[in-house]
Amino acid sequence: MSRIGNLAVPTPSGATIQIEPGLVRAKGPKGELTSPIPEGIEAKLEDGSLTFTRAGDQYAANHGLARALAANAVQGVTTGFTKNLEIVGVGFRAAVAGNVAIFSLGYSHQIEVVMPAGVEIKIEQNTKIEISGSDKQQVGQVAALIRGLRKPDPYKQKGVRYAGEILRKKEGKTGSK
Repeated sequence: MSRIGNLAVPTPSGATIQIEPGLVRAKGPKGELTSPIPEGIEAKLEDGSLTFTRAGDQYAANHGLARALAANAVQGVTTGFTKNLEIVGVGFRAAVAGNVAIFSLGYSHQIEVVMPAGVEIKIEQNTKIEISGSDKQQVGQVAALIRGLRKPDPYKQKGVRYAGEILRKKEGKTGSK
């Protein structure tokens, strides 16, 4: 019994959903996304909502997956997704030049990250980063890539972290007493 797969995906106003063989196509004000339909899963569009059914219990794992991917596509083309990051550290900063983000993170050189198509980046106060786009996976991947440039240090708490991320601070060496 798939709890996620049995839920209907509501179609918000301004979004259109088309079911094609093997995929669901969602169009909206933020663009167009497609979501695959695995074998053994059937999608139906009725009364303004998208529902998924499976052929048998051997397709149970893909039932919830297909529904979740379609729901993410519908949400992405209507409202979009955002990830917020913070840069903590003396002299650590970021800037944007076109579709390239430039980071100074304490290394001997600056790091440039080219944003893929469909992903926007905004930087406030040189330390607050907002990554937004319609594709949830792509937004999350870019955020993880930027965080990986300088992961938060457990001793001094410096680095790039997700907004609201709580870090456990380590004590360090105690020295001789």
